[in-house]
Amino acid sequence: MKKFSKLFIASLIIGGILSLTACGNGGGATTGGETETGGKEVVSKIEQIKKSGKLILGTSADYPPYEFHKEIDGKDTIVGFDIEIAKEIAKDLGVELEIKDMDFDGLLLALNADKVDMVMAGMTPDPERIKVVDFSKIYYEAVHGVVINVANKDTFKTVEDLAGKKVGAQKGAVQEDIAVNEIPDIELKSLAKIPDLVLEVKHNKIDALVMEKPVANSYVDHNSDLALMDLTFDDGEGGSAVAIKKGNTDLMEEINKTLDRLMQDGSIDKFVAEATALVEE
Repeated sequence: MKKFSKLFIASLIIGGILSLTACGNGGGATTGGETETGGKEVVSKIEQIKKSGKLILGTSADYPPYEFHKEIDGKDTIVGFDIEIAKEIAKDLGVELEIKDMDFDGLLLALNADKVDMVMAGMTPDPERIKVVDFSKIYYEAVHGVVINVANKDTFKTVEDLAGKKVGAQKGAVQEDIAVNEIPDIELKSLAKIPDLVLEVKHNKIDALVMEKPVANSYVDHNSDLALMDLTFDDGEGGSAVAIKKGNTDLMEEINKTLDRLMQDGSIDKFVAEATALVEE
């Protein structure tokens, strides 16, 4: 699960306030028509999406098994269990899913600028982020692990072994806070992309990398020069959820209906297993 840094949150709060002031209503959507009183006619987010025929998902596709790139039938394709959930949300709305892949730290900016309709990227609804956007119910929970170079597996075994070392985490993600708060006196290195951080570990430019456990497992399984420490952290933030722009309550209701269905019939567990297997191919 990920979250944004306080600096990103502060800028988003200001932008969100300006956006809500401009809209003047909770729907966040208008048409070019006018009401009898001369004001702009309000169109709900669901109506907008159905009129366009597509639901636009913002994600950062470097986070297997949540979302990642995979060559399918000779074509680069974004896959993962977040993507399968998003497809089900789009299907229930009767529209196509369009995916926009971008840096993780730009996702909520894009959401509040109406460039995407929703965001799924292993996101965590912590109190700071809730000030900026609205969240669905939790659909998945995970813990965090620590990836190291396999050459150091006998050197780094405990949190204390990492004290004072160089530790990496994805920029703007919850793992930054975990690394700083859980490992003493580290030198934190934050980068936007997980693959870049993995390379840092491989080349011993950083000593360890804090990642969500399913993601860590997928990288370790496919890289013989990486190892996973016998060490886990619980961020206490409550799991992953879908982010949408504040006020789009009609869209939120539909998203939660789909999530309820997928959780009740076991589909999300199935999607996680299938995405993990796809990473391993």
